Amino acid sequence: MTYDRLVCANCAGPVSEGRCRVCRASRERLQQQENPFAGLTPMTLIALLTVLIAAVALLAHQTA
Repeated sequence: MTYDRLVCANCAGPVSEGRCRVCRASRERLQQQENPFAGLTPMTLIALLTVLIAAVALLAHQTA
């Protein structure tokens, strides 16, 4: 979801303009969520990388 079409319930202005502190906080929160990997912990990333390496190794072993 993008914040350019959201209307603030506090000041009734567009969130993208950041008129009040609620708008600015919502805008910051939405900007942080744009990155799909922002919520992943380092351990989750390591686990995903391990699974990816294992899958590539298995694929290489089967084709050889």
